[in-house]
Amino acid sequence: MPDYIRWLRQQVGQEPVFLNFAGACVPHHGQVLLQRRSDDGCWGLPGGALELGESAEEAAVREVAEETGLRVRIDGLLGVYTKYRHVYPNGDVAQPITVFFRCSVVGGQLTEGDRETRELRFFALSALPPLGHQQHTDALADLRAGRAGVYR
Repeated sequence: MPDYIRWLRQQVGQEPVFLNFAGACVPHHGQVLLQRRSDDGCWGLPGGALELGESAEEAAVREVAEETGLRVRIDGLLGVYTKYRHVYPNGDVAQPITVFFRCSVVGGQLTEGDRETRELRFFALSALPPLGHQQHTDALADLRAGRAGVYR
């Protein structure tokens, strides 16, 4: 958990807060890269919380590198997903604001070395596992439908 979120929770406890996230949709030969997270065991698109002073684009590129070992280039905005509510196992409540980008791999090597990553795998868009968060499900539905620049 980034220091800012830890600090914020010390101030407001478990009250609902807005949290800002950025993630990457990395399509490759009709498949998409998914990460199985270590903290909750759920599948989803690689990504994470923005750090203070960081843009959403910078966060997406950084998070993909940290979680997958891949260097990516932002190709465009997939969508901004804002209508969600998430209750964490410890009772914290948040409305995540997530910006997903469509990205291409420009270097690096796929590796599961990050402590936040249990597993990485490419899945066919027609055979995705159950995803842990609705905004990830919606983003992948938008990708399948060929939509970009979506706001939800």
